[in-house]
Amino acid sequence: MTSIQVAGMMVDSDGEGAPIVMLHGLGGTSNSFQAMMPALAGFRVVRPDLPGSGRSPTPPRQITVDYLVETVEHAATHLGLARAHVVGHSFGTLIAQHIAARHPERVASLTLFGPILEPQDAARDRLRARAATARHEGMGVVADQLAGSALSTAAASENPVAVAFVRESHMRQDVEGFARSCEALGQAEKADHRLIDCPTLIVTGDEDAVGPASIAQELAEKIGSAKTVVLHRCGHWTPIERSKECSTLLAEFIRGIPI
Repeated sequence: MTSIQVAGMMVDSDGEGAPIVMLHGLGGTSNSFQAMMPALAGFRVVRPDLPGSGRSPTPPRQITVDYLVETVEHAATHLGLARAHVVGHSFGTLIAQHIAARHPERVASLTLFGPILEPQDAARDRLRARAATARHEGMGVVADQLAGSALSTAAASENPVAVAFVRESHMRQDVEGFARSCEALGQAEKADHRLIDCPTLIVTGDEDAVGPASIAQELAEKIGSAKTVVLHRCGHWTPIERSKECSTLLAEFIRGIPI
């Protein structure tokens, strides 16, 4: 694995072959997809820590979806990725949708784990409140809240490693970077799905309260040819809670799609 700084982000690049770009969600990092890496042998897997997340510094400007899309596109160009399979989790799925709509020639396929659309008003309020909590009470409080609510009942009670990962992933975030990312999602708008024309796989959990099956179905209808999979006893952190199933679904899906 090679880690380099590109476009203000720390980016991990593994392997050789057809490129995959993997975009983590709010409170996540490139490690959100680490458990899936063995199944992706034969591909070049590029995983950034998005601006203000993980090892990437918080930029001296407001974080917005447009800024994140532009930053990922700049990094892909710098790395010579003219076209790639694009994979997202949570907030990363919204960024991926915007990339696919704005630059369809650069996206060979979309895979969306725990997919989201633009937040509704109540969710926007919660995201602003979460940003305030991070700034005033620290990431430990946020981590405890989300480790308890974002996982399935089974993961919360039977998979302490998943609980520890979600908690640690949040606690390692820069407070201001996380708060600005919350605000970016709180202000986000939906992508123009009429412009997305690539094979699409949508995977969610039956206990995912953030990207529930109803959202997955709505997305499938908007995109048209999308395949939807609902994982049993799974919450919002699909790549962590059900890494083997997610790995198999992704690998089988993209291996038949030419770049």
